[in-house]
Amino acid sequence: MPAQLTIPDLAGKKILVTGASTGIGAAVARAFGAQGASVAIHYNSSAEAAESVAKDVGDAGGKVVLVRGDVGDAQIAARIVDEAAAALGGLDGLVNNAGAMLGRLPFAEITDTHYDRVMDLNAHSVLTASRTAVPHLAQSGTGFIINTTSVAARNGGGGGAILYAAAKGFVSTQTRGLAKELIGSGIRVNAVAPGVIDTPFHERYSTAEQMRGMVAAIPQGRVGTSEECVGAYLFLASPMLSGYVIGQIIEVNGGQLMP
Repeated sequence: MPAQLTIPDLAGKKILVTGASTGIGAAVARAFGAQGASVAIHYNSSAEAAESVAKDVGDAGGKVVLVRGDVGDAQIAARIVDEAAAALGGLDGLVNNAGAMLGRLPFAEITDTHYDRVMDLNAHSVLTASRTAVPHLAQSGTGFIINTTSVAARNGGGGGAILYAAAKGFVSTQTRGLAKELIGSGIRVNAVAPGVIDTPFHERYSTAEQMRGMVAAIPQGRVGTSEECVGAYLFLASPMLSGYVIGQIIEVNGGQLMP
């Protein structure tokens, strides 16, 4: 969404975006900054990239803080949320975006250790961060949680991605259940489900042959960009635009899946 298109009720909002150093998270953090929001940018290992995103947010006029840690560790995930709230003076929104496939493995080769790593990073982190954020968001009056799920949650994922797809299925189901529970506290919960997006995720986990196969299944005939995902997040964050939208999952996939 172009920076010049202003969504007035996002200005001044205090928002934590996890996994915000690269890809979709970075694009979302920059977009909130362009709307005049205060943004806590979470990262784990990509310090230089996170600092670049923070500079862009600051240059756009938004307040920005950096918070670091592995959200796959529940104690650290909780600390990150509280640290962001303390630095920003509260929280109006949480974007649970951090996640990764952590490698493609055939079903027969999945170990308990791999299961724990994938589920802790992609599923448990969302539960812990959301639970920790609720008291902060409830004070906002217009609090929101936006989870990043995936087209894999519906189609089972590509080869070797069963656990990642299952973890994202957890995120999608938690989105719906939590939406029912938290709306009474004034907190809206929704999600965005990207399809095949040109991010470091696929550079790390998908071969050129796999990418060609995925693109062949997309009616639009190409992969998407992180910036093309941004509008869904801004829409769901704005009570003015989506105040009566709860428990929804917006699919951003070029027509790959039309549920």
